[in-house]
Amino acid sequence: MRLILQKLVLAFMHLWLWWSSSIHVDAADDSLNPGDTFNSSSQLYSKSRNYFLDFYSLLSGGEFFTYLAIQNAHDNTIVWDANKEQSVHQNDAVLSLNFSGVLKIEYPSVNKPIILYSPPQPINNTVATLLDTGNFVLQHLHSNGTTTLLWQSFDYPTNTLIPTMKLGVNHKTGHRWLLFSYLTEGRATPGGFSLEWEPKGQELMIRRRGKVCWKSGKLRNNRFEHIPEDAQGVLNYSIVSNGNEDSFSFTSTNENITYFWSLSDTGRLYYDDKEGYVARADLCYGYNNTDGGCQRWQDIPKCRIPGDVFTKKSLYPNYENVTYEENENISHSDCEAACWSNCNCSGFKELYTDGSGCRFYQWNSSKDYIVDGTVSGEDFYVLENKRNIIPHHHGTKGWIWISTVIATTLLIICALILCLAIKKRKHVLQEKKRKEMTLMEDFGNDLNKKHGLKVLDYSLVVAATNEFSSENKLGQGGFGPVYKGTLPTGEEVAIKRLARSSAQGIVEFKNELTLICELQHMNLVQLLGCCIHEEEKILIYEYMPNKSLDFYLFEDGTRSKLLDWNKRFSIIQGIAQGLLYLHKYSRLKVIHRDLKASNILLDENMNPKISDFGMARMFTQQDSISNTNKVVGTYGYMSPEYAMEGVFSTKSDVYSFGVLLLEIVTGRKNTSFYDDDHPLNLVGHVWELWKDDKYFELVDPSLNEVFDHEEVQRCIHIGLLCVEHYANDRPTMSNIILMLTSKSEIVSLPQIPAFYVQRNHCFYSRNDYFY
Repeated sequence: MRLILQKLVLAFMHLWLWWSSSIHVDAADDSLNPGDTFNSSSQLYSKSRNYFLDFYSLLSGGEFFTYLAIQNAHDNTIVWDANKEQSVHQNDAVLSLNFSGVLKIEYPSVNKPIILYSPPQPINNTVATLLDTGNFVLQHLHSNGTTTLLWQSFDYPTNTLIPTMKLGVNHKTGHRWLLFSYLTEGRATPGGFSLEWEPKGQELMIRRRGKVCWKSGKLRNNRFEHIPEDAQGVLNYSIVSNGNEDSFSFTSTNENITYFWSLSDTGRLYYDDKEGYVARADLCYGYNNTDGGCQRWQDIPKCRIPGDVFTKKSLYPNYENVTYEENENISHSDCEAACWSNCNCSGFKELYTDGSGCRFYQWNSSKDYIVDGTVSGEDFYVLENKRNIIPHHHGTKGWIWISTVIATTLLIICALILCLAIKKRKHVLQEKKRKEMTLMEDFGNDLNKKHGLKVLDYSLVVAATNEFSSENKLGQGGFGPVYKGTLPTGEEVAIKRLARSSAQGIVEFKNELTLICELQHMNLVQLLGCCIHEEEKILIYEYMPNKSLDFYLFEDGTRSKLLDWNKRFSIIQGIAQGLLYLHKYSRLKVIHRDLKASNILLDENMNPKISDFGMARMFTQQDSISNTNKVVGTYGYMSPEYAMEGVFSTKSDVYSFGVLLLEIVTGRKNTSFYDDDHPLNLVGHVWELWKDDKYFELVDPSLNEVFDHEEVQRCIHIGLLCVEHYANDRPTMSNIILMLTSKSEIVSLPQIPAFYVQRNHCFYSRNDYFY
């Protein structure tokens, strides 16, 4: 009966609001000027009448809560609340802008007004305007016709994100933009969930009471990994990352659709007025990290099993056999969390119609409640297993007894089989560990004495990388992740953690380290030390603050402009010098086998350093060629003899260098040209323009035609010589450096390059291979 009365009162209030506000529609304006006031019978419309501002009331728990709100004029969706922390009385609430520039909400029953903005010093020429974007802004009007933004509603989002509204952080002021859920559907007081932008990982995340429970995943091709396509099909995302701010926002490609995201009090992120879900943080129970972006932040209680969820059911409890306890001051999500963590809780029901407060129940069997679909019972949220639909009946002997018997039987059988194996395994492991410890001690002393290589303690490496945290992760190398670390001396280093699945043992690892630490050249990344701890094998390199070459070449136009032609030509020469050292002047001939832009790191002076020797092969200087059954590397950079036959030599690196050289000149990836209408790869595109004497059209547009024409022509010529089909036709690194530094004309003319693709067929160089 009380619920029916509440609904009747709410309906009456909405009817009265519509009648009173409709009187003022014709007089509506989009701005408040100094001295203007705005009350519950007023509405402020944006210029195109997309949004309006008014005092709006919600009925919650038998009580009305009134807020100054911005609503979408097409569907009356509330997109912003001014006074979410403090409700006002509707009949006497007034929004005013005084002659000192103070924007505030007043109501006589409370002496202290709600200040939305107060300037440090009085400003006598201001205006508050509701824009067509839904942003309510306060501006200072200057005598010369310019304006200064003093305050805006977009800086204080509530539970709804609309186009151009930001999430993130303002680095100048430290102010954060984030969404907070309502405490309940009818109470705008901030609840338990927040939606935030995480700039380091470049992803969205939902927190529950401060703990991350959901992440969107990485943004790839304007789509987030864990957001359904229906929820982001018409959206364009905008990400800003600079000294002023790190922010995320979106716009809609369909101007006829009013699109928004809304964070509910239960942790659901809706789109389009609950038409579908962007995220279901209400299904993230803290232990699961496989369901739609859910994050692990707590261990699963012993009494719960994976798949347990709260299901809303209409039940008739037998109160004689059911025990319960109450909590009046928490929200629905807090009720779920409390019941989930309490092994004595079988489910709960909300105490009040607004969703606040809850009563926790414990029943011992299905006889303690009745499910009847013919008559409406009481709404309960019951723990069930979504995989098997098994209700939690604490104390029963049903499925728990069956599971126990099966598990015990299997344990007895397994124990008999494994007992001897475990005993033998234990002895083998102890002996192996003893030998490894002895070998490890000798290994560390040998590397330190003979090669000056630091052997770091594992605990020091863990501390330097903040326990290998994702915030410290720099990227993924050929055989494992790379982290930034800071040693106790303050020195910054790059720490490469080899994958545990690597087949290398300690002896092989020692041999490889011994060889790598002897490679000393200004254009090679220097190895500083290593660490071995149980199954962990870790390499410590010098830290490159300017990241890798591909970060500047391929990411966007802004970064590529940082590489003028002089820097690019210097980088080309540095890479060539590093390769020449590996091929000819190091004690052992080294073939890199994975030369590409992402493996060229840049130091503080933008000098190039070749990195990632995880796929490198080493020979004596007398050996010149080898083959392998396992082809490793990156397609697009592989020479034809290596990709097709597994044969590699120094000329394989020369081919990769040629592709990389052309990428540096053009600012394009070798594979970036592939599509149905333009089947040429980069090498083929360069060859086409070279034949037509139009090769200057290849130069990266971000250079703005500021480059040395003779050097560019020379580089393109050399690049085409390097990508010849036959290895013997390619120049050596010695010849390449001579051609780069000499002013004399290059005599050799390039032939059709390998993997040259035309519209109707592709073929290797010359006329030997056709497909």
